[in-house]
Formats: sequence, structure tokens, C-alpha cells
Amino acid sequence: MRLSLLQFPLALLLIAGGAYAQQDSIQAREKAIAAIRLMDSGEPEKSIPLLEEAAKLDPKNLAWPYEMAYAYYQMKDYDKSLGILKKLARRDDTNDRVFQLLGNSYDMLDKREKAIEAYEKGLKLFPAAGNLYLERGVMEIIVKDYNKALAYFEAGIKAAPMFASNYYWAAKIFCNNTEEEVWGMIYGEIFLNLERNTRRTVEISKALYLTYKSEIKFNGDTATVSFSKNNVINVAYDVKDGADALADQLKNLQLPYGGLIFEPNMAAAVGMEKDINLQSLNRIRARFLEFYQQKFRKMAKAPIVLFDYQQQVNDAGLLEPYNYWILGYGQEQEFANWRAANEDLFKRFLEWLKDHPLTINEENQFYRTRY
Repeated sequence: MRLSLLQFPLALLLIAGGAYAQQDSIQAREKAIAAIRLMDSGEPEKSIPLLEEAAKLDPKNLAWPYEMAYAYYQMKDYDKSLGILKKLARRDDTNDRVFQLLGNSYDMLDKREKAIEAYEKGLKLFPAAGNLYLERGVMEIIVKDYNKALAYFEAGIKAAPMFASNYYWAAKIFCNNTEEEVWGMIYGEIFLNLERNTRRTVEISKALYLTYKSEIKFNGDTATVSFSKNNVINVAYDVKDGADALADQLKNLQLPYGGLIFEPNMAAAVGMEKDINLQSLNRIRARFLEFYQQKFRKMAKAPIVLFDYQQQVNDAGLLEPYNYWILGYGQEQEFANWRAANEDLFKRFLEWLKDHPLTINEENQFYRTRY
């Protein structure tokens, strides 16, 4: 059973291009659209004749046999899918999705080495294909080689910074299978901004909340913050001194990124809190952002796109609904209560979010080896 989710929306017809000059090409496209709708509605077998007609009308177009291969894949006829895809992989106009589906088909036939070979060949031809790094990493997840999986997921994050799935898997591994949760916290929140309203967003929202809860501990006036191995920071907070004094006593620590930037900043941000819930995390995250911008941003090797985006949200006066939105699935009832009491504010945030998505490019991208 596949661990990754294939996403082949109607927009896959991008291979086909814009307006068609020839009537045959127009008819082929219409038949293919009808075929894809049948596949999307769970009737792939009915799409095959339409795609065969499209291929006859427009024989040079890679999209129609590719869609036929995907229809056979949905029907679990992987041998027929492979028969088509192996030919498409040799074409000059082949693309990364051909190699993704080729590897997936081999995988479903339990031909692991052939699947890996397909993904690796695809990566040589298309080194910026985030989906192929994803699939290659998932092959290592299957055999529980998490370090090797991370190498692929993080390479995919670097190569294709707007492709959400590599952040998803990297966050899962760091939060659940390592003692370096700091990276999972950042990868996970980036993922939530790139992919919204899916079962995976529910999963990662819960994971981030639970990681906050497990890595921030309280014992009287002492808070223990530990998001990175060997960088546990014990802080005795005195309300008379204030959080600025707390940040000052931490600023000279000589530690790697988790200890140098994230944990001291988090320790300062925890302040006088006594418990972890959505309300306290909203305050902690607000202070974290303030301290980061004032004291810690200049200490980072490069600006951290997530925290700069949080500042953009804050400048719009919407950091509170953003924080509840990011972590809300960790405490659904508390989130529901807050939302009911702040419906107008949350609606304004959602409207703002549509027009101001997180955008990552080569200049501002975040990946672990950069820091």
C-alpha cells in the first residue's frame, strides 16, 4: 500500500497546452477531459475508450497515453500501466510524472529495486522534481531508514520549496522519530501554510501542538525547554526581571541552530506561563516572534522565511487567529470555543490568508543544512 498520496488533478492537462489550432486536437482534449472526470468519479475503466480515441486524434501528445496509464493504475492493472509508461519514459518529451507513476507501478508489484531505479532515473533527468524526491524518500520510510528518507525529503525541500509533501514527511520524522524536534516544528508549520484543509493538515497541527506540550515542561518557577538533543535549557523565570533579562542571559550560548536561535528564544518566550494550551501558546508564540525579530534574527545565518511570514501576519493584526489556526487541531474544543467568541476576527484572517499565502523561493527558502 502506498504511503504517499498521488495528486493528478484536471490541471494535469498542462502538457497539452493552450488553444489548439487543429480540430482533431480540440476533440482529443474534450475526450480526455471527459475521461479524467470519469477517473475522478471512480470509473477509470470507462475512461480507457475515450483516452484511446484521444490518442488516435492527437497521437503526438504525451498526456493522453499518460492518463491511460494512470487509469490502469487506478484499476490495479499495473502491468498494463507499466507497458505504457516504459515507452513514455523513453520519449524526448517525457516528464517527471511519468517516472513517478512508473516507480509507483513497480512498487505496487513489490518490485522495490525497479521502483527505486525509476525514481532515480527520473531525478537525473528532472533534478528539481519535488515529487520524485518524495517518492524516493517514501521508499526508505517503508524500510524504516529514517535518516536516508530525510536526506531525500530535505533535498526535495531544497529543490522544490513550494512542494508541500516533502515538508510533511520531514516534519513527521523529526517530531516522531528524532530528538531534533526543532526542525519538525518549522517544517511542519511551513507545510500547514502550503497545504490546507486535508487530513494531513489535521495530523501535523496535532503533532505540533503535542510537541510543544511534550518539550516545554513546568516545575514551579522553572520551565524546561528541549527541542534539540543535548540543548536542554532550564530557565528560572522571575517576573520582576522580565523576559528581556531572560533573553540577555541566554544570548551568549554557543550552540548549534536549535540551541542558538530556537530554544533560547522559546525559553524567553515561555515567560511566566504555567501550562501549555492554545491560549498560552498564542502568548508564547507572540513573544517568540517579538524576541526573534528584536534579538535573535541577526544571529541566524539567514532570515527564516516562516518567522518573517509570521511577522507579516502580525503586522496585519492577525497573529492570534493564525496561531489558533495552526495549532487548533491539537485542542479542538478549545479552538472551537475561541472561534465562536472571535468569529469576525477569524473570518477576517481567512480572507487575508487567501490574498497573502506563504511564498517560498530560492532566495528565502528554509532547509536544515542552510543553518
